[in-house]
Amino acid sequence: MVSAILQGFILAFGLILPLGVQNMFVFNQGAVQSRYLRTLPVILVASFCDSMLILLAVLGVSTAAFGIGWLKMSLMAAGIVFLLYMGWVTWRSSTGGKDSDSSSSEKPPEPMGTRKQIAFAFSVSLLNPHAIMDTIGVIGTSSLNYSGHAKAAFAISCIVVSWLWYLGLALAGRIVGAKDRSGRLLAGLNKFSALVMWGTAVYLTVMIAQ
Repeated sequence: MVSAILQGFILAFGLILPLGVQNMFVFNQGAVQSRYLRTLPVILVASFCDSMLILLAVLGVSTAAFGIGWLKMSLMAAGIVFLLYMGWVTWRSSTGGKDSDSSSSEKPPEPMGTRKQIAFAFSVSLLNPHAIMDTIGVIGTSSLNYSGHAKAAFAISCIVVSWLWYLGLALAGRIVGAKDRSGRLLAGLNKFSALVMWGTAVYLTVMIAQ
């Protein structure tokens, strides 16, 4: 059981560590909100969605679903459209909704309200096909090495990593946001987030075309 816990921790940490749409969104919300507690909606939703995806992967449900060709292609296509849209929204938020070629148009990104945080957090968590495929391909496949209590310990270990990661990521964003008085750093981070989203959409498009 100890080996299952350790493998779950290492795999989950390795999957969640790389820069991606979900991570950038949680970090940005931590940075733009006035207090850390105001980021709890996005933290809870992102952690809950990851927990659900991990459980579905370990139970084999998501693997079976992705085995259906048309369903997999539909989810990936929806994810690409979503990432393009999210990239546009994020880029616009970094320029106050104006043209980005005017330096005077930049202002600190506006914090999202609770409902918008929840809606966007669900979107970046469940409409991100790259993250879903990582969860299915790595965590779901690795869980096949265990059964019974060991399998449960493996899944719980992965889930705990997600919760701790998002709590820490939002806190890191809050620290950075508190020091960025001018808002220029946050505006730059939003632009970088948009580029990450568009890059992920291009990568997924290439995958579908192959």
